[in-house]
Amino acid sequence: MGDQEEGPAGFARARHAAFLELMSCELPDGYATQEVNHLTLAYFAVAGLSLLRELDRVNKDQIAKWILSFQVHPEENDVLDNGQFYGFCGSRTTKFPSNLVKDPCHNGSHLASTYSALATLKIVGYDVLNLDSNVLLLSMKKLQQPDGSFMPTHIGAETDLRFVYCADWSGMDKEKAKEYILNCQSYDGGFGMVPGSESHGGGTFCAVAALYLMGFIQVDLASNLRESAAIDVQLLLEWCLQRQAADGGFQGRRNKPSDTCYAFWIGGVLKMIGAYHLIEHGALRGFLLTCQTCYGGFSKFPDDELPDIYHSYYGLAALSLLGEEEVEPLCAELGIIAAAL
Repeated sequence: MGDQEEGPAGFARARHAAFLELMSCELPDGYATQEVNHLTLAYFAVAGLSLLRELDRVNKDQIAKWILSFQVHPEENDVLDNGQFYGFCGSRTTKFPSNLVKDPCHNGSHLASTYSALATLKIVGYDVLNLDSNVLLLSMKKLQQPDGSFMPTHIGAETDLRFVYCADWSGMDKEKAKEYILNCQSYDGGFGMVPGSESHGGGTFCAVAALYLMGFIQVDLASNLRESAAIDVQLLLEWCLQRQAADGGFQGRRNKPSDTCYAFWIGGVLKMIGAYHLIEHGALRGFLLTCQTCYGGFSKFPDDELPDIYHSYYGLAALSLLGEEEVEPLCAELGIIAAAL
């Protein structure tokens, strides 16, 4: 693939498009253990192609039809207050009964998979108003816990900031959710996945994006630095800026190496609070380009030989935040290109 033209200053756009097109059709066998996350993996491939303005490489109608096949609908005699969540399953296998799960309804709906499904449907141009949002939102409310957090499934699982972010704010107790999020802010300004845990780039993004979508964070830095802000934005700002390392990349936690995905997770936080202009843009772009592979796609660390679909998407998402001219602008808080909204 070395004869393909590269974009400005080494951005291998054509290789990335070819890699993501391939991944949208068939995943390597190394992804077999992630079969339960099939919808999320599809989101990375399709969303990545949308960032490259290459959605014409896939059949958008076929993708929408495939995603809709994962939706769980209530049976004719079901009532919406039966405790079940009617969202989207993550894969084919989660639609079938398992001896390991005590759920007589065989309903494998998962909050993260539902987010991935809705985001991908929006990206490919499907009219999400065709979905029965009433069933989805009413059943999702049952996933919220007394402390404001969310379980991802109705049969019980861990609760943390990921699922607060994935929930639709119009279907939750926003004040309770805000209280839970605030309890996750650590002494250093970042957010742990659960209250009392170490600050983490992914958890910090989920916290800030959820607050942003619920209207508790303003769009400009000056407003966010006022004392009336919902969170300690000054501490958050310092923590985020300290995550940019000497190599230009971002680390997800203290004393960790720079990692492609955190250029988006932490960059997205800074974008939302109006502070993205404070980072070293050129250094970050240089770091991201060293994470490109000769096969297309991005790796986790610089100069790794093989790409993966997760870091490939977030590498492109980070370049979008930087304003890369060959990458479509991204709505950071939703994980969807702005043109699809």
